[in-house]
Amino acid sequence: MNYLPREILKAKVLITVKTYPQPSDFHGEIVCTAGLLDNGKWVRIYPVPFRLLSEYNKFKKYNWIEIDLKKHRKTDFRPETYSPKSDVDQDLKILSKLGTENNWQLRKEIVLKDVFTSFNELIELSLGEEKISLATLKPKKIIDFYKRMA
Repeated sequence: MNYLPREILKAKVLITVKTYPQPSDFHGEIVCTAGLLDNGKWVRIYPVPFRLLSEYNKFKKYNWIEIDLKKHRKTDFRPETYSPKSDVDQDLKILSKLGTENNWQLRKEIVLKDVFTSFNELIELSLGEEKISLATLKPKKIIDFYKRMA
């Protein structure tokens, strides 16, 4: 069973995660990004040469973007991992920003649509047939909280 097709042309993605830039021998400096497609499924976009993008293409978290994607590598078992199909700077379009109005209502409607409350269930899914590696987790109960001052 496939999580998503091998290619997603004009994928509309709500960016929710951007990692800190990391050096790569093959790709130069890259970031891994993740977000939700307009159908609610998670997608990881890798590699993205973020600092090399032109200023008008440097998307932010909670930007809707449009980009052509292709399945990453056959060696990457994670079903959500895709690569830009061609030059990110040429093909990427920033569509809009999802704001924080009404106590973040629009963001909640999208990000909290399919929420897991059991970490064990996520582990089972990651080991199962679909090998899901991205999800929204909202714990049922917070047992403890630590704050460490830098």
